[in-house]
Amino acid sequence: MGAGQDIVQTTEEAARQDAPPLLVLERAEEFLDAHGIGSGQVHAHRIGAGASNVTFRIKRKGADVVLRRGPRPPLPPSTHDMVREAHIQSLLAPLGIPVPKILAVCADEHVLGVPFYVMNHVEGDVITDTIPAHLDALAQRRATSEAAVDMLVRLHSVDILSGAIAQIGRPDGYLKRQVQRFAALWDMGANRDLPQVAELARWLEANRPETQRSAVIHGDYRLGNLMYSRQGPAHVKAVLDWEMATLGDPLADLGYLTATYAQAGASSTLLELTPVTAQPGYLDRGELARRYNEHFGLDLSALPWYQALALWKAAVFSEAIYTRWKNGERADGGDFGAALESGVPRLLEAAAAHADRLP
Repeated sequence: MGAGQDIVQTTEEAARQDAPPLLVLERAEEFLDAHGIGSGQVHAHRIGAGASNVTFRIKRKGADVVLRRGPRPPLPPSTHDMVREAHIQSLLAPLGIPVPKILAVCADEHVLGVPFYVMNHVEGDVITDTIPAHLDALAQRRATSEAAVDMLVRLHSVDILSGAIAQIGRPDGYLKRQVQRFAALWDMGANRDLPQVAELARWLEANRPETQRSAVIHGDYRLGNLMYSRQGPAHVKAVLDWEMATLGDPLADLGYLTATYAQAGASSTLLELTPVTAQPGYLDRGELARRYNEHFGLDLSALPWYQALALWKAAVFSEAIYTRWKNGERADGGDFGAALESGVPRLLEAAAAHADRLP
């Protein structure tokens, strides 16, 4: 029933390991029982390719669910907040944003070592390095890109002035706080001296644009966090991974989407996790931005600033993953951890290239 260090059956097995497992089936079963989620023996396997938070698909009689938790401790402060992430999705669901249904939340770190939540499993396709057959025609490739942009428009159109959604963040000063926060995270999580991090932080602050409007922002909006229906035309069935969601400047999402979007003829970074969009038929980055802006009519002249911010932030959190991998704290890091040695400097170079494009 186990898979190396990730999954073990009992608390006793967990105690015998050098590093704590990510899932103890005995404890997961007790938690599910307590919340009336299925019955009988628990079967679990890890899903997704996330290098940060971890998800497991769990099946038992009457239940097919996903458990999502943070990585092994120690965790940087204010990161991997599973309770908050589940709460935000519960608020967004009745507002028309497609998210998995949250079934139960556990804030008690004694159960699995970190907080976690359980949600319904959603059947669908996450597009990465292969294209689902029903979305492979040129027209459906274009529709796939259009659906991604249209869902971002839908998210950014949510009314943030009323209801509980207004309490998930402070939109004023969002961009300034982002630069300050990630500069501090670099100091806490880095094991290398990369002067370009501080140089870009100073540039970002000196050239920080005025926010034109505020919205619910996802914080990690890319095709790899969208689940498409497995039949019919391109349709976003669910938006995943809400850890970074808050209220702020929506162009931060557009900057992240376009900066991490694979495009033919453009230099790539390790954040381009859906490389198929470099193939014919998909919208390019400029087309994504123009389609988005048909709905909002914003001044996009500062978009390179937001793209630089996106890749600079990615370099910071990727360096934290690299440090944990180097320290032996991420047995699950695999090849991705090793790739970060050159991948983080490449992210910084790409961020600087976007900065050079600012008018």
